[in-house]
Amino acid sequence: MTDTEGARLFRESWIAGVRKHFPGEPKPGYVTSWEETPEWERQAAGAVYEQVRQFLDVSDGHASRLSREQKSRFVATSWTAQMFKHFTDPKPGYVADWPELPAWQQQTDADIFEAIEGAVG
Repeated sequence: MTDTEGARLFRESWIAGVRKHFPGEPKPGYVTSWEETPEWERQAAGAVYEQVRQFLDVSDGHASRLSREQKSRFVATSWTAQMFKHFTDPKPGYVADWPELPAWQQQTDADIFEAIEGAVG
């Protein structure tokens, strides 16, 4: 999978998770198409995709045995690192610790990990 394909998989998994888990109508920015996603966000999505892919690789696939919470925490922490990379002073919600995230976002992050896991087999 190319870097762009991995980033798109991340974004599409995010959108699917938001549509599945978000209570009510999500903010338009949460479900913005790939073509309208800002460049910094595309780069961050690609970086987190690559971190999950490498994590699965270096564990010889055994990271798949993590709980959904552990998978979600990994994605959330990786995303937080990207927020610090792309923003000098990120909004608190962008860098909130996992327990502070809403349940819909925790579930979406686990879905992202599992989508990447399924794609890299």
